[in-house]
Amino acid sequence: MKSGVARSAGALALLLLAGGCLYGFHGGGMPADVKTVAVLPFDNRTGEPALTQEVFAAMQDAVTGRLGLRQVNEAQADIIVRGEITSYQPDIPLSYQAGQGTVEVTRRRVQITVTVELFNTKLGKALWQQSGLTVDGEYNPPVETDGRKLAIAKLETQVVEGAQSQW
Repeated sequence: MKSGVARSAGALALLLLAGGCLYGFHGGGMPADVKTVAVLPFDNRTGEPALTQEVFAAMQDAVTGRLGLRQVNEAQADIIVRGEITSYQPDIPLSYQAGQGTVEVTRRRVQITVTVELFNTKLGKALWQQSGLTVDGEYNPPVETDGRKLAIAKLETQVVEGAQSQW
């Protein structure tokens, strides 16, 4: 009896796996003629200079790793990713704990706002753009970098999903 159940479960698992193969993505879901990308450093209008490099590295990882594009220089790129970091708020209080005559912030949020564009050089127009895209990440004080990493990871996801929504 147990071996029959195990065989049925195994057969079901194989069917599900085989069926799942039919729904794969080729090249991250990008059109076949889009193979290369140039990610430009985002202009940074905030007082946090490290954000420029962090966002730049995240965008490179997102478009090469998750969209399956090859990084090239701007003149050779099928797609150019560019943008601007317009706001950075690292210290938004979320939760508090009352003490004797004091209030302690126990949870905070980082918030990053950007404008981003994926420009198709072959078509000469933006394929996807978003102004005022705001992402956030929560953290326990004083580890602001944890919140910033979460916010930048959300930014990566938003850009990838935005790009994929166009085809």
